Amino acid sequence: MSPSAPQRAPQLTCYRTATVKGHKVFYREAGDPSSPTIVLLHGLPTSSQMFRDLIPALAGRFHLIAPDYIGFGHSDAPARGDFEYTFDHLADHVRGLLDQLGLKSYILYMQDYGGPVGFRLFARKPEKVKGFIIQNANAYMEGVGDAPKKVLLPLWEKRTPETEKPAREFVSLTGTKFHWLVGANDPEAINPDNWVLDQALLDRPGVQDYQVDLLENYKFNITLYPEWQAAFRAHKPRTLIVWGKRDPFFVPPGAEAYLRDLPEARLVWLDAGHFVLDENLHTVAEEIKAFFGG
Repeated sequence: MSPSAPQRAPQLTCYRTATVKGHKVFYREAGDPSSPTIVLLHGLPTSSQMFRDLIPALAGRFHLIAPDYIGFGHSDAPARGDFEYTFDHLADHVRGLLDQLGLKSYILYMQDYGGPVGFRLFARKPEKVKGFIIQNANAYMEGVGDAPKKVLLPLWEKRTPETEKPAREFVSLTGTKFHWLVGANDPEAINPDNWVLDQALLDRPGVQDYQVDLLENYKFNITLYPEWQAAFRAHKPRTLIVWGKRDPFFVPPGAEAYLRDLPEARLVWLDAGHFVLDENLHTVAEEIKAFFGG
């Protein structure tokens, strides 16, 4: 019986910065750059810290890049008067980072806000994107749950101090903790560092103001859904969907909708809510390895 091939030991995560369009973009990096690259795109209300355990679980097989968007995590957080907080601009800075790193191709892992950031990258240069890992990131109207509609629709119709209140609650400590715990199979398995660290950054002066700007700007993502869906059909990226089935923000019909345009996609339901990795790290890592590991 011949010995099995040696497994490359996971590399340590490195914490780096790059200057993109005059702003510091922080990113985590691990793995062999000669391996297939996965770009990990985080959601609200968090940052690349949501991938802190997934990165070492994948680094033996993949090259991992996990940026913080401008205004999030350890990246620069310019004042609203110095930077227009839109999803177009967040995507532009991620694109600039990937260009600086010289990445010729990559797989996109997208959660929540990672969807509108990643799908913009894909729509602009689909030839660079070798696959999707979609984790509770939406591109279909049927995927928008009642919870975000109650917060966002009044804000989108007319922004006033009154319609801003639910959006500000969305990024308050109560809202941030709810994002992390909602739908969890065992709330005691969810690391409280998640919401404590996220909220410390959200509570910096001026941050919640531009977070409301982004929640208002989210309406332009919805207008792009048909364009993204057409790009899915035209280019057919290899797609793995891992979806927390008890997410009240991006509900299960949103996961199933991808199969209309990407019928070869693999859909894996997880016993989780909006965030899944605290309780399902091993499952997600093994699915990625099996699907993209060759």
